[in-house]
Amino acid sequence: MDHTREARLVETFVTLTDSLVDDYDVVELLQILVDRAVELFDAAAGAIHLADRDGTLRVVASTSERSSFFGLLQLNAGEGPCIAAVTSGHLVTVETADELHTYWPRFAEAANESGYIGVHAIPLRLRDTIVGSLNLFRETEGALNGADARAAQALADVATISLLQQRTIENATLATAQLQRALDGRVAIEQAKGYLARAAGVDMDTAFGMIRQYARSRQRRLGDVAAAVAREEVPLDEVVATASPDTDDA
Repeated sequence: MDHTREARLVETFVTLTDSLVDDYDVVELLQILVDRAVELFDAAAGAIHLADRDGTLRVVASTSERSSFFGLLQLNAGEGPCIAAVTSGHLVTVETADELHTYWPRFAEAANESGYIGVHAIPLRLRDTIVGSLNLFRETEGALNGADARAAQALADVATISLLQQRTIENATLATAQLQRALDGRVAIEQAKGYLARAAGVDMDTAFGMIRQYARSRQRRLGDVAAAVAREEVPLDEVVATASPDTDDA
């Protein structure tokens, strides 16, 4: 790992650790995790699956519309490496398209035209508790080397601690509420992206970058801003003027 990449990895750990406070933006935390993981571990795209209060996996963060759709394909097929990582609690790596067809034929058939060949699925876990998975999608064949696999799991573990930081029984309900808030926030984000894309004449990924940058500039929760945008409570020209496509997580 070169020095620049190593410094970026350390910076990511610091960013995730800084979230270990009583009140933080869960959606933004997960978005940072998937964005940085894609950057650090040579992936083309990524998505995070999180279990809701009923145990159903849902896509809660992604690096693009394409990767979000790829994540949904697994959930719709009811099989795939991302689901396997959640059920097993272990890293699941698929190095080739043939391997994907061998183990998950229904998903492989649905994903045939996605353009992704390899998948690295890292469980979001804390001891025996597994809340979801961090999923990295590759357009070329190959596996995570040992050092990268350990680093990716460590990032996922820190994020999971942030999600499940409430350690007493009396706070268990709050921890569950934090997970649900992330899932609910994703719904608001999808609605806001659609509205802004249509109104501003931009694509969905650009719309998300605008909403995210606007939230940061106002120091507001991403989900709260998205909900306000979807309800047309935020002037469109204000979002467009203040925010730009988000290309830097620093």
